[in-house]
Amino acid sequence: MIPAGKLLIVLGLAVALAGVLVLFGERLPFPGRLPGDMVIRRPGFSLYLPLGTCLALSVLLSLLVWLLRR
Repeated sequence: MIPAGKLLIVLGLAVALAGVLVLFGERLPFPGRLPGDMVIRRPGFSLYLPLGTCLALSVLLSLLVWLLRR
């Protein structure tokens, strides 16, 4: 049962963090504006590639998983 409890705690924290980001996302300066994020705008078309943000989230989530497994 202990691994299920840890999983529920992590999922709960992730949902809470997602809620905070939805509420205050426009006021936070860093998500989507990291070095490596690319925006291509053309008439009638825009493409957003958040490569820097994805890399930063991957590192943070990997660190979190590593800490939880210890």
